[in-house]
Amino acid sequence: MATKVVIVTGGNKGIGLAIVRALCKQFQGDVYLTARDVGRGEEAVKSLSSEGLKPMFHQLDINDVNSITTAAAFFKQKYGGVDVLVSNAGILFKMADTAPFAVQAEVTLKTNFFATRDMLTHFLPLIKAGGRVVNVSSLGGSTALNKCSPALQERFRSEDITEEELVGLMEQFVEKAKKGEHKDAGWPETAYGVSKTGLTTLTMIHARRLSKERPKDGILCNACCPGWVRTDMTGQEATKSPDEGAITPVYLALLPAGATEPHGKFVSDKEVQPW
Repeated sequence: MATKVVIVTGGNKGIGLAIVRALCKQFQGDVYLTARDVGRGEEAVKSLSSEGLKPMFHQLDINDVNSITTAAAFFKQKYGGVDVLVSNAGILFKMADTAPFAVQAEVTLKTNFFATRDMLTHFLPLIKAGGRVVNVSSLGGSTALNKCSPALQERFRSEDITEEELVGLMEQFVEKAKKGEHKDAGWPETAYGVSKTGLTTLTMIHARRLSKERPKDGILCNACCPGWVRTDMTGQEATKSPDEGAITPVYLALLPAGATEPHGKFVSDKEVQPW
């Protein structure tokens, strides 16, 4: 039997590190902690090793397509593909950040939507039969969706939106935000929220594509919200520990063999949420 492998992006701290920790304890196979910074990634591996766990490390910066393709080639060559992918890497501007909204929109979408999409473009073809894809999104994406114009809401919720159309909408948001015209165009005042609306919608598009193109492969692809978690990103007032935030992503990563659902859903606290 080939060794199974799981990859976690943005794995060196916060929720990503907690996801790696849980998978080291529960996944039968190799667990890769990936991070853009080799030093920080190797430090995180060392800290988990001191807990008696055995994660492996590979450099992976989702904002660098060369880094993505290098990692993809490595996993294809060594394992023949990937069994589980947890796309966790993401950014959030702090509430107190004084960066103009135009900058926040461009930078946030660049990582949370466009770079995550690049990652999925190269790694989805590597997902093996019976595989699991988990995109760490946010309830903030649902809140943002409900604040969009009815026309935008209809497209994000539609069963026939294509990846190309979605990319066009995300690009439109950034362009309108740069001109200060996003509200007039039906967009909400949240770059993070819109980035996660995009990611959850992308997940649903990918799930539909997998069902159509690989119907017998039993791959399950879902987005989730870890909850409000105490991390560098959110601050210490949040209600969940990182280990508690890891529970739903890990549940989706480890859905049992032969399971047919959830698939193409948005999940929070292990429950499918309305979209």
